[in-house]
Amino acid sequence: MQTSENSSKDAIPANLSHLSGFDKQHPPDSKLIDTCVHCGFCLSTCPSYRVIGKEMDSPRGRIYLMDAVNEGEIPLSKATVQHFDSCLGCLACVTTCPSGVQYDKLISATRPQVERNYPRNLGDRLYRQLIFSLFPYPNRLRFLLAPLLLYQKSGVQKLVRSTKLLQRFSPRLAAMESILPQITLNSFQDKLPTIIPAQGEKRYRVGMILGCVQRLFFSPINEATVRVLTANGCEVVIPKTQGCCAALPHHQGQEEQAKALARQMIDSFADTGVDAVIINAAGCGHTLKEYGHLLQDDPEYCDKAKDFAANVKDAQEFLASVGLTAKLSPLTEKPLTLVYQDACHLLHGQKISIQPRQLLRQIPGVQLREPLDAALCCGSAGVYNMLQPEVADELGKQKVQNLLNTGAELVASANPGCTLQITKHMQQQSSKITVMHPMELLDYSIRAIQLDVQCK
Repeated sequence: MQTSENSSKDAIPANLSHLSGFDKQHPPDSKLIDTCVHCGFCLSTCPSYRVIGKEMDSPRGRIYLMDAVNEGEIPLSKATVQHFDSCLGCLACVTTCPSGVQYDKLISATRPQVERNYPRNLGDRLYRQLIFSLFPYPNRLRFLLAPLLLYQKSGVQKLVRSTKLLQRFSPRLAAMESILPQITLNSFQDKLPTIIPAQGEKRYRVGMILGCVQRLFFSPINEATVRVLTANGCEVVIPKTQGCCAALPHHQGQEEQAKALARQMIDSFADTGVDAVIINAAGCGHTLKEYGHLLQDDPEYCDKAKDFAANVKDAQEFLASVGLTAKLSPLTEKPLTLVYQDACHLLHGQKISIQPRQLLRQIPGVQLREPLDAALCCGSAGVYNMLQPEVADELGKQKVQNLLNTGAELVASANPGCTLQITKHMQQQSSKITVMHPMELLDYSIRAIQLDVQCK
């Protein structure tokens, strides 16, 4: 370990001396780094290591790099940053590690350091600015709905994809376009009022977060979630001032933007008097529960953030806890085989795995099947599939093949990013299997609406 600031600088090679290391604002905690005993249990569960095959693209390798940057032995150069960027943040290593290494805290401390102290090239900066100036802001996204609908209906999308024009111009933009969901008239509508009364006796008063991509491109899921909650005795409150939960910028180290969005979310639910704040998107839920950590240095919001985070519940987590009271009907005339896709930020981030399966098994006629490598990331990982498309595509192919190998007739997915990624690779493998949110399945069952299931 270096004993002084000067000796740390002297350790960096002369040709890299113009580059920075970590600053003093919450660098990766050396105590957390020291808990890693380098056993290598994390390697087999790390998706980036399994695809890329390099030690530095594993949790153990990245921890070596964090330690070396902390000690001033290496700077934040292209050679080091590329390995931090290759991390999906799926947190499978946290679940696997026998030593209890808190890699989630280490990588969440590293990403803001990279964004503050590493000079990305112009193309990378512009692309990231496009993502983080657009996706966390539903009102900005809404302006794109009409052009995107025209793009899809006019046949231009079909031309672009068949000729691979965008792929030749920009693989990253092509990756973004490849997961574009189908734009429908529902995308243009905002049907949900501020307060929706419970059906029958009111058991709970809950708040609900709509999400950014979710509210525009997956609005039927939000509507289904409201119907399921109200059918089970919940009065639902939806503050109109809510914005993005901060998951996308937070996962990529856009710290100040994430903090501002988190404050807005906390203020939106202030004085609503809800028993719980419900979220139906896995990645969003994980970040919402991390607000206390995200705003730990904010004297005004620190305690508010902790209280808010303690009140956040995933929709499936909440319903499994309070119990379903609404009658459930079969979704098909014959038994329906489902495979549930574990979203990483539910399984590893929130430790929620049993509850979704418990709820789905309560639907009459549903038979659950388990896929191989269920805990392996699908490659979506927030905006990872737009930033690292090659690794993401390989993971998407593996995930979809494992899901198809179960022989299930339908895939249940509780995260919009996973749904987009899986749908893309289902289509590429010419599969017609439908991907639905568990809340949609419960909603159909409660309303006794049968599904038209298409098999491969």
